[in-house]
Amino acid sequence: MPIKIPADLPALDILQSENIFCMDSNRAASQNIRPLEVGILNLMPNKIETEVQILRQLSNTPIQINVDLIRIDETVPKNTPKSHMDAFYHEFTSIQDKNYDGLIITGAPLGAMDYREVKYWSKMTAILDWARDNVQSTMFLCWAAHAALYHFYGLQRQLRDDKLSGVFEHSVDAPQDELLRGFDPLFWAPHSRVGEVKLEDYKRVTELQLLATSSKAGAYLSATNDKRLVFVTGHPEYDPNTLDQEYHRDLEAGLSPQIPENYYPNNDCSQSPLVRWKSHGSLLLTNWLNYYVYQNTPFDLSTLGKQ
Repeated sequence: MPIKIPADLPALDILQSENIFCMDSNRAASQNIRPLEVGILNLMPNKIETEVQILRQLSNTPIQINVDLIRIDETVPKNTPKSHMDAFYHEFTSIQDKNYDGLIITGAPLGAMDYREVKYWSKMTAILDWARDNVQSTMFLCWAAHAALYHFYGLQRQLRDDKLSGVFEHSVDAPQDELLRGFDPLFWAPHSRVGEVKLEDYKRVTELQLLATSSKAGAYLSATNDKRLVFVTGHPEYDPNTLDQEYHRDLEAGLSPQIPENYYPNNDCSQSPLVRWKSHGSLLLTNWLNYYVYQNTPFDLSTLGKQ
């Protein structure tokens, strides 16, 4: 089944060129089923690139999905045209009375900043509290995962001596959990961050279950026992060249970045990256939509949280 997105969203042409089944609003209106309502709160600077990455993974499911792109406020991002934001994004205040089956909150380039110094932190915490009551299951990516862990459980992120950048091997720690159904015992996933929450801090929160970890990257995947909150500290949505773009961006900025680990063959940045995380990323989003969202969400979303 397809994802439903606006007919003139740039991502539509890209996804259709990849033979991904999408439908516009007019065609979707004729479907006599109850689709899932999924919101994407996009905090990344390049909104269009992130839209394509996440929508591509959401499409790999037999469930029809209505997608709302959400912005935290009216601030115009530096790397996305204002016309695009005005045409396709809902400001949070305009959708806060709506309930969602699922919500994805992306990462943001704020890893080294104290949460209280983030200009939209008060709005962010309001959205986090809203999601707890108005969304069946919320997935937090990278910075958003650490921010949510801090807000809900007081888990403080520590800054690393160097940026964690690359593709790392992870182990499945809870093979019985539906979120990991179909995963190999060992899998690879990209990371790009300067902060981390220690494993022992996760383990002190009885409401949380660690699902997948890495000897190098630490905690990767965790979730609350009720499946309402999912924390992913990496970037399963990344395209093959995303880490490459970040590396060369930092080089041009004079930051002397380390070469992303386990990414270029023989650590040679002139070669094409070695891609070995796309199947895991797709499966993770599919499992989340099926088992954490679809299998648990009420048919009547107005009853969410009242059962």
